[in-house]
Amino acid sequence: MDRRQFLTTTAGLALGTFTASAPAIAQAKTKVRVGYLHTVAVDGQIWTGMDRGSFEKQGLDLELRQFNTGLEIFQALIGGSLDVLATGAVLSNFPARGQGKVFLINDIEVATAQLWVRGDQGIKSFADLKGKRIATATGTTAHVFLDTALRANKVDPKEVELVNQTMPAAVTAFISGAVPAVALWVPFNVTVRDKVPGAVKLADASAYYPKAAIIGGWAAANDYYEPNKETLAKLIKGWADANDYIVANSAEAMEKLQKGHYSQTPMADINESFKAQKMFTSKDWKRMYSDGTVTNWLQQSTDFFMANAGIKDFTPASKYFDPSLFLKTIA
Repeated sequence: MDRRQFLTTTAGLALGTFTASAPAIAQAKTKVRVGYLHTVAVDGQIWTGMDRGSFEKQGLDLELRQFNTGLEIFQALIGGSLDVLATGAVLSNFPARGQGKVFLINDIEVATAQLWVRGDQGIKSFADLKGKRIATATGTTAHVFLDTALRANKVDPKEVELVNQTMPAAVTAFISGAVPAVALWVPFNVTVRDKVPGAVKLADASAYYPKAAIIGGWAAANDYYEPNKETLAKLIKGWADANDYIVANSAEAMEKLQKGHYSQTPMADINESFKAQKMFTSKDWKRMYSDGTVTNWLQQSTDFFMANAGIKDFTPASKYFDPSLFLKTIA
């Protein structure tokens, strides 16, 4: 308790001693340290919930910290500077290595991952990518999508040269012409489209949905999960209020997000980002948690990550994903 809290509490107690009509002392909110990515598919429910007071009503004080990639967020979670995180496909990576417990799903990133190419460097088809360099952030949503897209178009991933960079660096490399192709996620597509007028979107993840659905959601630190299930249940309730509001009032919700948290991004691009992912109501998610749909989708991405890393002994999604907390919390 800091000095201000101490003085406030002491004053309240003193007041209560002399007057029976004194209001009850306000309950202290539970602080939760949250890491997130600033993209609608990841922080849409967070900011909507913050604006609506969804988390505050549950007695939570979310301490938010923005990151550039899911890899960075998990490193912070493992390092002990976060309690929970929200991210994209990386949700299926580190928990399979025993680092983090998945307990809440945001959405399916149907078309958030995209492959852009430069025609001025001779790339007009997937076949033209053989032997060429493709910039992306490996181990992320974009990497999962790229691998799927290459294989689906009869290009062995070993036939291209992956340039592993942070997504801002990968996009910059593409814009400068250092690489002829980039696998990215929205909203980086806006920068590419604006800076390289001749750039072409060769494919996006929607071409491989639902067979290769990419799941985004929340994970908690291993040592935080078990002793803080009550707090996580409150987080789920706040999330559900925000999520269901967005699903029922998407146009209004996106307008509020753009004005309050994406002011530098045109409304048309916000709507495009929203359409690139698929949200479901809490009720629909409950069904997919129960019938194993979510677990199967998570496992698909996990299989890719583990094969790519050469890891044979890993934790399956059925073990690192715990649907029970959501199922108990959502009526």
